Amino acid sequence: MSLNPLASDLDHVLAHTRAIWESLRGKRLFITGGTGFFGCWLLESFLWANEALDLQAEAHVLTRSPANFRLKAPHLADQPAVHLHEGDVRDFRFPLGKFDYVIHAATEASAKLNEEDGLAMLETIVEGTRHVLEFARQAGARRFLLTSSGAIYGPQPTEITHVPETFMGAPDSLNPASAYGEGKRISELLCVLYQKQHGLEPIIARCFAFVGPYLPLGTHFAIGNFIRDALSGGAIRIGGDGTPYRSYLYAADLAIWLWTLLIAGTPGRPYNVGSDADLTIADLARTVSEAFPHQPEVQIAKAPKPGALPSRYVPSTGRAQDELGLGTLIGLSEAIRRTAAWAQAIPAK
Repeated sequence: MSLNPLASDLDHVLAHTRAIWESLRGKRLFITGGTGFFGCWLLESFLWANEALDLQAEAHVLTRSPANFRLKAPHLADQPAVHLHEGDVRDFRFPLGKFDYVIHAATEASAKLNEEDGLAMLETIVEGTRHVLEFARQAGARRFLLTSSGAIYGPQPTEITHVPETFMGAPDSLNPASAYGEGKRISELLCVLYQKQHGLEPIIARCFAFVGPYLPLGTHFAIGNFIRDALSGGAIRIGGDGTPYRSYLYAADLAIWLWTLLIAGTPGRPYNVGSDADLTIADLARTVSEAFPHQPEVQIAKAPKPGALPSRYVPSTGRAQDELGLGTLIGLSEAIRRTAAWAQAIPAK
């Protein structure tokens, strides 16, 4: 276990989740999205706890390409406790036998797919969730964790600094770019319908923004792009005016939140998942710069519009804090340093 480059992070997860793992002793889990950012952290932390506590549990992971996953993360794919199940989330063949827990973490927030093929995005989210819920019902798995999104709230009003779970906003249903957010809204509705009609116990994790190992550094995630820029030795470039507010939870803390929600979350109840420590994109870029010895220059492409209020995408996390004792344990500067160290040590595959 000590050879794992994430050992200290995984010890951190185990230290803050030790009480919940007994619920998974000898159990079978089914995880969709197991090859993505969330899924890799779920598998890393599951395998760490499974060995450390001798849980003798199994994780069955849905993937479109087992071969590709083995190339990306052989240390996860080739573990005896991990069983890869090939298929598409919309129509995969149900594995046999009883399962105790289902985590539906498929359908990453791909801005490119949302822009270029919103129909495919919506279909994958909605049909995939329905198919996974039906699998859970037939497999006898009562506890079901859905990784939803803060996108279900639509644009956050500027007067609300931290959006709570009780906010009744929504994406614009006439905007094609709303395919992702509307799909997640329907997924949540499907969960509570299965709760009402079939007795499932769905827990809804409305996820915001994150940073950590396995985060793609070349897509639409600002913090990933900034870390990529700093690692390349050039300037950190902001394409906009740097005024939007965001917040970031480190991946090891995210794993603590997700496992705690699966075991201890209230069924049918949504929980915002993220950090409530907000900062502007410009301040984020400066924080990334300060995490590197050479402190690269920050370049901002546009000047703020006079009188314009900045956009916000920041959760209120009081519910998770008050009900489940969850919070931010690893600060942003340290999270950036750990992510950068991982990216330097582990070449992208």
